[in-house]
Amino acid sequence: MIVIVLGSVALILAIGLGVVSVLWLRRTRCAVDCRAHLATFMQSPNGMLLVDRATLRVVDANPALVRSVGIPLAELCAMPIGAIFGSAEGLGADSLTTQLSESPSRLLVEAAQHCRSGRQLYVEISGHRLELLDRSLFALSTRDITLRRKMQAQQLERQQYLNHLAHHDQLTGLPNRLYLAAHLPKAIEDARRVAGTLAVLFLDLDRFKHINDSRGHDTGDRLLQEVARRIRASVRDEDMVVRMGGDEFIVVLRDVTAAGQIGETAARLAETLNAPVIIDGRPLVATASIGVSVCPRDGITMGELLRQSDTAMYQAKDRGRNTFQQFTPGMERKLKERVAIENGLRRALADRRLHLHYQPIVDITTRRVVALEALLRWKTQHAFIRPSRFIAIAEETGLIVPIGEFVVQQALEDLRRWRNAGAAIVPISLNVSAVQLQRTDFPAMLARLLRRYAIEAGMLQIELTESAMFERHGRKGDPAQDAIGHLRELGTRIAIDDFGTGYSSLSYLKRWRVDALKIDRGFIRDLITDMGDLAIVEAIVAMARHLNIEVIAEGVESWQQLEKLRELGCDLVQGFLLAKPTPADACRRFLDGGPLDLVAQGSLTDSLEAVQSA
Repeated sequence: MIVIVLGSVALILAIGLGVVSVLWLRRTRCAVDCRAHLATFMQSPNGMLLVDRATLRVVDANPALVRSVGIPLAELCAMPIGAIFGSAEGLGADSLTTQLSESPSRLLVEAAQHCRSGRQLYVEISGHRLELLDRSLFALSTRDITLRRKMQAQQLERQQYLNHLAHHDQLTGLPNRLYLAAHLPKAIEDARRVAGTLAVLFLDLDRFKHINDSRGHDTGDRLLQEVARRIRASVRDEDMVVRMGGDEFIVVLRDVTAAGQIGETAARLAETLNAPVIIDGRPLVATASIGVSVCPRDGITMGELLRQSDTAMYQAKDRGRNTFQQFTPGMERKLKERVAIENGLRRALADRRLHLHYQPIVDITTRRVVALEALLRWKTQHAFIRPSRFIAIAEETGLIVPIGEFVVQQALEDLRRWRNAGAAIVPISLNVSAVQLQRTDFPAMLARLLRRYAIEAGMLQIELTESAMFERHGRKGDPAQDAIGHLRELGTRIAIDDFGTGYSSLSYLKRWRVDALKIDRGFIRDLITDMGDLAIVEAIVAMARHLNIEVIAEGVESWQQLEKLRELGCDLVQGFLLAKPTPADACRRFLDGGPLDLVAQGSLTDSLEAVQSA
């Protein structure tokens, strides 16, 4: 910097001396000692010129400046300085003229130099006031900085590009979580300063991993791009839309003025995303669960608002997905409970506090136990925790994979122990989650364990929900569908659990050679009093009989239900009327091969009490 300043000072002195010499020589044509200064002015590679302070017109210029602008000296000397040097980027249009009008003693400014050829150069102009004889002048020198400006512009453009990459998602083009962290706090501060309202919407696509697994990541990426476009088009320009990562998006609604604006926006987003997306000629629906938090009601920091909206989003998932929920304080308690269940489940799996109980499946006619359904139980210090409280959490966290392997291993171990003890063993029915089929090579794991325990594959019946069987049918490369086929090849029986509550894709029953249908307990509960439920059960039994498929009625709790099922031709039943789930050590009484004493199993009152305690 010091060198530059000293150089500028020396240059200005040279200009001054050169200018004096030029004018003196041009007036006297005789001052020999000024010829060196004249040579400096005339031969300088930098443009030099004199400007009249009063008129701001060019008085004289050296050949370098004449060549640079492409205008003859005579014409140049009649031009105002503003016609030669205009504004540079970032400077006012008349910045040079304005500064010269203020008559500074010294000057250093950047300007755009206009050439007759149409070319525009960027120059740095330095100069000072000069009093010569009866004239007051500005002595100016120009230096071409076009290349430097170009390099600076390229560097700025590259920096802006890198900054854009750092703060935007490459797949969707939306801002990312870094952008959110940089801008949401200010948006919150602006809202609080004017006592306004701001809302944070947390969107999470429903079952997106299943789409990735079944249709491939390329399809998943294209779906995310379309989802991003629809979200952006559904909100105002001033609202912020961010992709947090994966299938999670954040929408920040600024300046919320109407009470129903937040709900209307959330409903519009849900409706927009619910419309099918056509990818490779095939429709794909990606619904979203949306959680909403409001500033300042639910929090005044970015962390609080994101946490509360995330909590509300999980509440929306718990309520069936494809909906939105606004945060309430009660949700936080549920979230803490959810986290506690997840952590407790991990410890229970590690400490072997998970157990299997078995419930008999009974032939109505012979009253013999034909199979046992393995039911997972989690025992804490105080009581058993119902599977309905932890299975969904296990599926979402991936814990269902090691839990599923534990269930298979424990069931085979119990089978081997009963057989070694001389019991008349019967097949065991195992519930298998669709997540297990998607994320693991379940058939390979099952085959390995069957060999280890020397148990025939036919001694296992795999129970799958209708969604696991049919929801993704026909999607090329779907691991769940491949797994079902491999299980069939292995020799295990296949049953559809909770039949009638899912997709009921009847045309596929024959394709997958299903062995059994388990009628959901919801149809059995009101079988005696609800004619609709009676008609559904009757139709299922008749259809299954024609297809040579066994039917198992779940949740039988009364003698009236049992008798009605017998009349309808349902052969197999299961429920608390017959027997409640029992630990493995107490199952020998079901395996002696004789008929089950239904009266000894307990009255209807005892059965209902068992339902409540389980």
